[in-house]
Amino acid sequence: MRRAALVGVLVGVLVGVPFLAVPLHAQNGVDAVLARAQAAYERVKTTKATFDQTITNEMTGTTAVSHGELIQEEPNRLSVTFTEPAGDRIVADGKSLWVYVPSATPGQVIKMPLGANGTGAIDFVQQFVKAPRVHFDVTPGTADTSLGHPAHTLMLVPKDPGSSIAKATVWVDDDDGVVRQFIVTDGTGATRHVRLSAIEFNVPVQKSTFAFKPPPGTKVVDRQAMSSGAGT
Repeated sequence: MRRAALVGVLVGVLVGVPFLAVPLHAQNGVDAVLARAQAAYERVKTTKATFDQTITNEMTGTTAVSHGELIQEEPNRLSVTFTEPAGDRIVADGKSLWVYVPSATPGQVIKMPLGANGTGAIDFVQQFVKAPRVHFDVTPGTADTSLGHPAHTLMLVPKDPGSSIAKATVWVDDDDGVVRQFIVTDGTGATRHVRLSAIEFNVPVQKSTFAFKPPPGTKVVDRQAMSSGAGT
């Protein structure tokens, strides 16, 4: 389920909004960088982007690379369609999260409930920009570039000791506040480096984008039913 772990990151997923003029170029402390990001995401309703992700597991010495397209509608709908590995999908329909990764677990679909607010499992960046100091201890990183854009990094460590995230690095664009890449490290030391490109903001999205029907012959593993003792 290494690829299914994408859910906690993208999954995200994620970023973008019509750009606002934020005159903070000379101010790059934590508060200024956060202000840029918060201003950028304030009016986002839908996001469409392509992504490249690299998962590195030092314990096993393996690296997995994936590519695809994500479409997100706030607050709790997400569609991730992989072009590599082709056929894999992750869909949040507003109530449930569906994980279909035949490249790793053929013939199986995992269904799980969304978080209490409908967003926790699918939108890492929104946690960062909407209430960063509630969820994380935030410290400044360094000046850098992100996919050719000047940016500053922030280092985030979750306040919740039970979080699946150990730490994260987020690149915030100096000009428009957009997050075009981030690296998340989990409790095992595995890292996920996500890069976003071809970002479009507030584009019309069909509701059918977020509908998922398990393919014929697949077994649905209902995590909520399992945890309640109802079986699958």
